[in-house]
This record gives sequence, structure tokens and C-alpha cells, in this order.
Amino acid sequence: MIKGIIKKILGRDLQQVIINQTKELEWAHIYHDSIRDKGWINSLSLNIGRWAGNYPFFYILNRILNDYKPKEILELGLGESSKFISTYLDNYLMESTHTIIEQDNNWKNNFNDRFTLSTRSSVHILPLQKKNINGFKFNGYEKIEEFITKKYDLYLVDGPLGSSYYSRYDIVNIVKKMNKNDEFILILDDVNRDGEKQTFNELKKLFKEKEIDIHIGQYGGMKSVAVIGTKKYRFVESL
Repeated sequence: MIKGIIKKILGRDLQQVIINQTKELEWAHIYHDSIRDKGWINSLSLNIGRWAGNYPFFYILNRILNDYKPKEILELGLGESSKFISTYLDNYLMESTHTIIEQDNNWKNNFNDRFTLSTRSSVHILPLQKKNINGFKFNGYEKIEEFITKKYDLYLVDGPLGSSYYSRYDIVNIVKKMNKNDEFILILDDVNRDGEKQTFNELKKLFKEKEIDIHIGQYGGMKSVAVIGTKKYRFVESL
């Protein structure tokens, strides 16, 4: 009986893995179709998946950069998406600026040895700090609330390193400065994980408290990414 239950559970898990892998392959085709007219993206070497964003993530990012042309971009976490955005700045978003927050100066140096960012992409090192929310510790950026002194059109949250609870909760504190007149898009990666789900739920609760109308899209393959947009960007729920 016990063996039968174990087989059933393992079979169910394996079935979900196969479903997610199939979705990921479908998103890969959709992504490649979406960049077909952009030689400068096609020639960009990207390591998609694993610690970096997956195909749904890069498809969503491509659509947002192409369709909405954000002028002020804030990215939490330096990585493959930084290369993608920076390449957009040099070839398409000629009036945009891109601010990147990173926790590790060694990683920044390693990244710079392999890729040259746009002159309108800037990297700022804010060391990792253990912070507390609701009795749980999470990884945050030191003094990020003091560093972020303006508002952005696009917030991309893929850092710092994930936490078991309230992962990447710094974005909630940043959102607390917003009001119902602000227009923006917010991308939160890895919402398939429990820590990011908690943060995602806290964001939705905060927007409701501040009476900020939002539209939500959630896209998944091997990992899931959530996109939140205000009225101006309401079509993010159907990309």
C-alpha cells in the first residue's frame, strides 16, 4: 500500500515536470518568433534558464521593452536580463536609462569582463543584508530605500539571492512610496517559489490598500514570472 502511494506521488510529480518542460519548449518557440525582426537581439549570447530568467521571462521582457518603451528602468540583480535590456538601449530605446542594483562586486567585475553594458546602464553595489519581516529573515539590499529616490516605468525584480520566506521583499518597501497616479510595470521572477509567492501576495495586498488599480499576468514554464501593470499598461495580463 505504501509503495503504491509513493509511486502515485512520484508519478504525479514527474507528470508535472513533463508538463512544465513542454510549456517551456512552447515558450522558446514563441520567444524566438517575437525577436525574429531584431538582428541585434538574435546575435546576443544569452544563457536562458537555470539561475537566469527562462523563456517566458525573456518573452515578456521583450514584449514590454518593444511595446511600451519604458524610459526609466530599475533592475534588481545583475545578469542575463541586464544584457538584454542594455542591448535594447543601444539599438531601440535611445532615450531610456537603466539602473541596476547588485549585491556582489566580484560578480559585477566578472560580468564586465564578459559583456560591455550600454553607457546608459549603470550598476550600483548594495551589499546583501539580512532583514526581518513578520518574524522571518530575508535577503535584502543594504539601504536600498535610501538609494531609490525616484520612480520608474519598469521595475524588474530578479535579485538579490532568494529567501525561504518573503523573498526579495525590498520591492514591497519601494512600492510603499507609490500612489494611485503612478503608472508602471513590475516584473517579479520565480513566483513558483514559496518565498516569492509571499512577496507577490504582499504586493497585491499593498496595491489594494493604496487603491492602485493593477492588472496581473502570470506566465509559466519550468519557472513562473508575474507581471503587474497599472491602467496604462493593462494589456500585460494578456501578453
